[in-house]
Amino acid sequence: MRKVFISQRRLAQYRVPLFDHLLSLLLKENIDLSIVAGEGTLTEKNKRDAGHLAWVESIPTYYYASDRFCWQPLYRYLDDVDLLVMTQENKLLVNHLLLLAPRRFKLAFWGHGANLQSDRPDGLKERFKRWTTNRVDWWFAYTRMSAQLVEQAGFPDSRITVLHNSVDTQSLQLLRLEVTPYDTQALRKSLGFGTGPVGVYLGSLYTEKRLDFLFETAGLIRQALPDFHLLIIGDGPERDKVRAWCSSNGWAQWVGARQGREKVAYFSMAQVMLNPGAVGLGILDSFVCRTPMLTTDCRLHGPEIAYLENGVNGWMTANEIESYVDICVRLLSDEQVLEHLRRGCDACAVEYTVENMAQRFADGIVNCLDTPRYRQRTNE
Repeated sequence: MRKVFISQRRLAQYRVPLFDHLLSLLLKENIDLSIVAGEGTLTEKNKRDAGHLAWVESIPTYYYASDRFCWQPLYRYLDDVDLLVMTQENKLLVNHLLLLAPRRFKLAFWGHGANLQSDRPDGLKERFKRWTTNRVDWWFAYTRMSAQLVEQAGFPDSRITVLHNSVDTQSLQLLRLEVTPYDTQALRKSLGFGTGPVGVYLGSLYTEKRLDFLFETAGLIRQALPDFHLLIIGDGPERDKVRAWCSSNGWAQWVGARQGREKVAYFSMAQVMLNPGAVGLGILDSFVCRTPMLTTDCRLHGPEIAYLENGVNGWMTANEIESYVDICVRLLSDEQVLEHLRRGCDACAVEYTVENMAQRFADGIVNCLDTPRYRQRTNE
């Protein structure tokens, strides 16, 4: 039986379904999967989103220089491993040792291919990351966008598996189907929303989400559509700003963080999802809840923005208020176009699932194990 080892600096809750599915799929291929995971930084711990799996082993984790560097003693686990999959993080010191030292097992990266939020894409950190890109045997890219970044660094496409990063959308889909028109109407009444259109914001409340942009555009949408309402779902450092703004604008409501059935029930009131700032896995909520996302070309997005197709399942406008307000008003005024986008969301909700992601991961692992080592590790 061949052995595959995956190391995680920290195990987030949303990864638990993926690893359970992956374990089952690899056993069918006579492949033994082991995973170790450490603890996140204090900031990450405060998010309270850590996951737990009984069969995942904990590994000691040490942070240095204000969390800029991390050490995890992986070597003790690698005696009989055929493939090690690790995340491409510059802060992981053991990664650099593994890349430089001779080894008998194959090595794969799992990641974005770049820091998409970096304010210095040509700086030393990103140049170093691109240098490491070609020093593994295989790549597991979050999305097609991630794969393109890896290819641009010189890594061969034939050794890249595109995972289509996802979460457990099936559970959310089942919860959405439980919500009745009565539930939706009751929520509207409780929030003081009339029968007019509703835009929903879903996400953490921090600077990169561009909440001031959201507030200004929502006010302009309200001027064009006097019965428009805004619902804000989420929590974070800028909660006081959100609370104060909603208090001054009675047609907007903040309900804090919501999960599961509560979240999809709130979504059932909305026609569009308004997230003008950084977009990540939240786009999957848009698909499952049939609520097309409208965002901007703000250059803050995670790799999952690759799932957004203008005029198919949502819309990305130019990074300017006028364009954003215009497309939102147009969509809220045209039920036929909105229904077309909802059908696009339906198709994507079926495509971007954790089950499909696990199958791609398993297929990529098998392909990597069956393929000779990658010898050319530079662009030269």
